[in-house]
Amino acid sequence: MPLTTIFDIAGSAMSAQSLRLNTTASNLANVNTISGDAATAYRSRQPLFRVAEGGDAGSTGVRVEGIVESTAQPTVLHLPDHPQADADGNVFMSNVNVVEEMVNMIAASRAYQDSVEVAKVSKELLLRTLSLGQ
Repeated sequence: MPLTTIFDIAGSAMSAQSLRLNTTASNLANVNTISGDAATAYRSRQPLFRVAEGGDAGSTGVRVEGIVESTAQPTVLHLPDHPQADADGNVFMSNVNVVEEMVNMIAASRAYQDSVEVAKVSKELLLRTLSLGQ
């Protein structure tokens, strides 16, 4: 595998982790979202990743397959005075778990940092290799 392929792999990993961080931020921003209907309540979203098998060079990387929505039911609160309450006086809160999202954010941030470090070390190795010919 050529050394330059590592940049493609690290770059795809950084893009994937950036999407993961943005999805986590969206989930955290909607943690207290209330809806009058269970079907329209905000549900936690997570990116789905796959290994991207490369073409001619045989390189691999990270490919984003899409964003999946949680199937967990939203939290039901009985608030009959709330303007969005249904006929039974219930409102539906998002199913976002703040602790899980914070752990996800830390893991994505560290994975991003690791990919940056891989790219940085690869650059240094490539520059040293090129300097051998001088």
